[in-house]
Amino acid sequence: MTTGHLAVIDMQRVFAEPDSPWATPRFASAAEGVRRLLPAFGDRVTFTRFVAPERPTGAWRAYYERWPFALRPPEAPLWHLTDDFAGGRHHTLDAPTFGKWTPELADRVAPEGRLFLAGVSTDCCVLSTALPAADAGVEVVVVADACAGADDDSHAKALELLDLYRPLIRVSTVAEVLGDGLL
Repeated sequence: MTTGHLAVIDMQRVFAEPDSPWATPRFASAAEGVRRLLPAFGDRVTFTRFVAPERPTGAWRAYYERWPFALRPPEAPLWHLTDDFAGGRHHTLDAPTFGKWTPELADRVAPEGRLFLAGVSTDCCVLSTALPAADAGVEVVVVADACAGADDDSHAKALELLDLYRPLIRVSTVAEVLGDGLL
């Protein structure tokens, strides 16, 4: 079994459904990578959900003026995890921010000190979670083929940027994480 903690970032309907303004084109590929990773982490998995705040403040006001469809309560269907991940026994963390490196996630990672990241989108919420975790001294591994970006170019650019943070952040693959090659 792999050591460390897996955070599965925002595998929600709003990013999966093709008619959503926030559809992530390669969501299904990322989901397949996540499904392959889950057994290796057992109960050391946290699923995150991006949810809208009740009342946006600061720059978030302008953000939600651009995306008013998203101003829905946390229980709205668009915020649900997709069916293949909903109802699982894994811990779920909600946050109204792109980054999910919250005190709650930090507490869950602390015993092992290694954070594996998968999910969507590489160029937003995955990136925004990886950087503060690395700043906190956590070893971060971004599993590239278990992530998807807003588009292929944004995904690739985000992975290139994340790889610049070596050795604090490493970009890897599902096969490397599950095999002996990475750890």
